[in-house]
Amino acid sequence: MSILRERLQVLISRDQRGRLQAEAKRRGTSVGALVREAIDGLGVRAPREQRARAVTEIRSMSGGRFLPPRALDRIVDEEREAVLRPGDRRRRR
Repeated sequence: MSILRERLQVLISRDQRGRLQAEAKRRGTSVGALVREAIDGLGVRAPREQRARAVTEIRSMSGGRFLPPRALDRIVDEEREAVLRPGDRRRRR
């Protein structure tokens, strides 16, 4: 990890601050780490044409088990909690 040397002051709303704090708490990290992660993610996005092609391919899929994003998020969160829960040895990997 590089040494952090630059300071940035940004004004945000109370609602934005509350959402950042809640997400940081949920992830067990700091608000600053979330902001740095968001900044680092700015250049990672695929080109618009590539994203449009991916959406078209996903829509054309048939068969299999497809879940909406919220359901997938819930499953991932449950799995993560099961792994992190002290004393719960059923799900440890």
